[in-house]
Amino acid sequence: MTPDDDLRRHIADVPDFPKPGILFRDLTPLLREPAAMRRVIEDLSRWAAELEPTVVVGIESRGFLFGVPIAQELGVGLVPARKPGKLPRETLREEYALEYGTNALEIHRDAIRAGDRALVVDDLLATGGTAAATRRLIERAGGTVAGFGFVVELESLGGRSRLGDAPVLSLVRYA
Repeated sequence: MTPDDDLRRHIADVPDFPKPGILFRDLTPLLREPAAMRRVIEDLSRWAAELEPTVVVGIESRGFLFGVPIAQELGVGLVPARKPGKLPRETLREEYALEYGTNALEIHRDAIRAGDRALVVDDLLATGGTAAATRRLIERAGGTVAGFGFVVELESLGGRSRLGDAPVLSLVRYA
């Protein structure tokens, strides 16, 4: 039994979602289990504390679910990285490539302060496009990325290679 087996058993494999040939890793069963959620929050928070972040950036939308309690554990605030048109004040926007087309993320222009050390949190690291776009937003706003924390990583998609030199922790890794 590997260290991530306890969490892995709370992740459902959904074949052919959202389209044929894709094996979707569904974390909603993990969200339903308080002990598994507690472990995710504790493990990511313990690791992140050593990085001394001044803010957590949660990527829409599942990154919010993990980012809020991690920010509370660390005693720092949360900055939401949202899809376009969801934030009411002046924003910074960063586009990123998808398999077919592009998408974008935004943060409020004043959400990251000069010198902030941001911990980026999301549920899953796949190709790394979303996390890399978030890194660019943080840097454009004057901050640096202290690290990236994920619940799941799909290693075969190579997303880690797009994240630069910042430390990365994924609690469950699929080859």
